[in-house]
Amino acid sequence: MSETIDLLNNRVSIRKFKSDPVAEDLVDRVLRAAFRAPTSSNIQSYSVITVQDPDTREKLAVLTGNQRHVVEAPVFLAFCADLTRIEHAMAQRGHTIVDNNMEIGLVSSIDASLVGMSAYLAAESVGLKGVMIGAVRNDASATARLLGLPAQVYCVFGMCLGWADEAPPQKPRMDFSSMVHYERHGALRDNRDLSQTLDDYDAALAGHYRSKGIATTPDSWGHDMDKKFDPQLRDNLRQELQERGFDFR
Repeated sequence: MSETIDLLNNRVSIRKFKSDPVAEDLVDRVLRAAFRAPTSSNIQSYSVITVQDPDTREKLAVLTGNQRHVVEAPVFLAFCADLTRIEHAMAQRGHTIVDNNMEIGLVSSIDASLVGMSAYLAAESVGLKGVMIGAVRNDASATARLLGLPAQVYCVFGMCLGWADEAPPQKPRMDFSSMVHYERHGALRDNRDLSQTLDDYDAALAGHYRSKGIATTPDSWGHDMDKKFDPQLRDNLRQELQERGFDFR
């Protein structure tokens, strides 16, 4: 065991924060550590916008479906895929990344995600807590306007950061033995049937929600996934990202 493994084993998403501020120097130290995350071919195609202004966080909360923790957490971090530095380097050499293909959009999004999770862990290691906010992509164009993002930059996800006021019980995850495959997909240690695995997880998740007084269905996870992705989620996102300079064709 190690401190890092313990942090991950005990991790929960925090949505209730104290009003105590987070020192800018502490945020900087967290991000400096996070920027040591792996980056494909050293392209470092990410930027982070730190948001502490209450008015901006209030507007972000509206864009993210009125999530109050976006307002109440003292710091909001926007993790962005950012091609502007690559474009600058290429333009100096007579080339351009405009009309790029899917690869650079995917790689820059992964880069930003690796930095974000690294920041999350670094923050946890000093007692800060957070929650990821994917809903910044509800309206990628409006999020970009609010944060002043230029062309060739989009916000992949956000993160609320602060001092926890309340920690919820940990949500169960799917059975480990159904998630790890050996040498090829489908080669599991105990050869569990997928239907049984999902049935078991439905029951475990339903029990978790009911223990918190949250209404759910017996097929809790399956029901939620079906409801979430039919109709398809954020159907305008591809066009919005193309307008920002990311071609995911």
